[in-house]
Amino acid sequence: MNRTEFVIAIAVILFVAFALGWFASWLVYRFSRVTTSDMAELEDMAQSLHDAEEARDEAITYLQYREQELSTKLHQAEAELKATMDGLREARQEASELRGYIESLNA
Repeated sequence: MNRTEFVIAIAVILFVAFALGWFASWLVYRFSRVTTSDMAELEDMAQSLHDAEEARDEAITYLQYREQELSTKLHQAEAELKATMDGLREARQEASELRGYIESLNA
């Protein structure tokens, strides 16, 4: 094999390698490209996700407001219960004192 044949063989090998590389690149591009319908679907999914996050944030805000409102009502009910129990205790004590006074008058 002389020098000219060697150069031609190397050129053919490099051309075949280039052709195979280009073909592999074309296949990868062909199978991995994103179509406009895929982009539209991704945009729809992103919009749905955004809407869901907004709905979640609104629900969290509503639940926090509702929890605060119910907590306030609970504290008010507990205060009313305490006041009622104190009044009942005083009424029982007064009734006991009146019974004792009436018994002492009758005796």
